[in-house]
Amino acid sequence: MRFLMLNWRDPRNPRTGGAERVTEGYLRALAERGHEVYWYAYAFEGAEPEERLGGIRIVRGGGMGTALVEALAWYRSQRPFDLVIDQHHGIPWYAPWWCGTRCVAYIHEVLGPIWNSFYPWPFSLVGQLQERWTHWLYRNVPFWTASRFTRLLLKRNGVRRVQIIPYGVDTVALPVLDAKPLGEPLRLVTVSRLAPNKRVDHALRAVRCLLDRGVAVKLHVVGTGEVEEPLQRLSRELRLDPVVTFTGPLAEADKDALLRGAHFLLHTSLREGWGLNVIEANALGTPATVYPVAGLTESTIHGRTGLVARAERPDCVAEALVGILAQPAKYQQLRLRAWERAKNLHWSKVLPRACDWLESQAAGKSP
Repeated sequence: MRFLMLNWRDPRNPRTGGAERVTEGYLRALAERGHEVYWYAYAFEGAEPEERLGGIRIVRGGGMGTALVEALAWYRSQRPFDLVIDQHHGIPWYAPWWCGTRCVAYIHEVLGPIWNSFYPWPFSLVGQLQERWTHWLYRNVPFWTASRFTRLLLKRNGVRRVQIIPYGVDTVALPVLDAKPLGEPLRLVTVSRLAPNKRVDHALRAVRCLLDRGVAVKLHVVGTGEVEEPLQRLSRELRLDPVVTFTGPLAEADKDALLRGAHFLLHTSLREGWGLNVIEANALGTPATVYPVAGLTESTIHGRTGLVARAERPDCVAEALVGILAQPAKYQQLRLRAWERAKNLHWSKVLPRACDWLESQAAGKSP
């Protein structure tokens, strides 16, 4: 079979993130099953128009406002595909109306309030209205997502069929859970693209709250992005330089070493499709403390695999961490359960089901 993924970015893009990592996982598995797999994405400076990534053929062209036209021109030069996967990031590719074959929509999250993080009013309102209208327009197209909350929002917007397939991670769970006593300094890590909607500034303010409560703490911020400099400036303003380290992007081995050594991963995003790095941390014996937002309340089960703050405020994150410091036995239970759950979310457990569903859609065997 021939599969085509339409997505803004590919894994080589400098702004690649979790969406591209999981997309690569699914496509790589399809290629390993012997299928022809293509990935069409935006061009970027220094990128080749075409290249191979393992068994995936990556094609690039255009950018915001032009990629759709270039994708259509390229598509018309190709042999027919069995399935086109139209990945939504607020704005879709409208593939069902031009691909001439079976099509599914793939979405990580309904952006909703995230539009406010990137655009001022009234442009943010236009984005939100456009998104709702788009979902209604796609109401007869099968959707695929990882989050129950995303499925609920899609249903509210008129979508009729939504398949839930959980994300997988490449991180292999530790064979044995190593010892990690809870104490001070409390070791924290944030792994994220440094973008407005990720609200890494809330993690910094949570550290300030902990220090003000007399808790010794260290935070590593892993990642890069458009708000990196403002975050570093905020860290200085909050007098956090002695306890906060901005590492920039790290190699996987170095990132895993930080995750494994930390007491908690912090995740204070506005909304997530799931929270991939939560499960990566869990696989390495590190629970997460997260905001009570869509996606993160599914990747972290409060009181079982991690902590969900009672509100979306830095002081609530600090409150949750101060509370667990007084319960070292409870902390070890969180570590154990998070680690055990992560074993079932490795790609080896997730991909067979995902590929079976995609193949059934390509063959027209599912309603």
